[in-house]
Amino acid sequence: MKREIEYEDFQYHIVRSKRRTLSLEVRTDGEVLVRAPQAMSEARIRRFIDEKRTWILKNLDKVSRRQEAEDNLTVLSDEQKNDFRRQAGVIFAERAAHFARIMGVEYGRITIREQKTRWGSCSSNHNLNFNWKLVLAPREVLDYVVVHELCHLKEMNHSPQFWAEVEKIQPDYRVRRKWLKDHGWMLMKA
Repeated sequence: MKREIEYEDFQYHIVRSKRRTLSLEVRTDGEVLVRAPQAMSEARIRRFIDEKRTWILKNLDKVSRRQEAEDNLTVLSDEQKNDFRRQAGVIFAERAAHFARIMGVEYGRITIREQKTRWGSCSSNHNLNFNWKLVLAPREVLDYVVVHELCHLKEMNHSPQFWAEVEKIQPDYRVRRKWLKDHGWMLMKA
């Protein structure tokens, strides 16, 4: 059962269950959700909210800015999407070949897809998959995803060794990765 509680600047919902700890989530629709143990007092939950108030407000601001940006997004026509898919096939083939030479790796085939939550993947057969929507990103971000997937040909995990391989090719990969984390949702909406 979910209860709505008024706070100074926002409302939050409490969901009680058999859990042992408190957790906090600011959802993409702006809902603030507190998951709490059945027997925890309202006063303890309120102290938790007080402690996390700055974090909550920061994330509510992000949600608000994102919703505002979503209202201004241009949705691509089917014709535009098809053009970008064709471009993606050429661009990914060229960039994968370029970086594979530098890294000394070989891959199988490249497939262009439209995944809802992934930018790329690498199969155990060394085949690469890329989301066509990456052609809408800055080239250095697209290159980061290509290098990321090619590094999986050396390390099929996200271990420290994997990230060291990525860093050898792109010392600034964290900046590129952050761009994707901060702005990638806009590409997914295209």
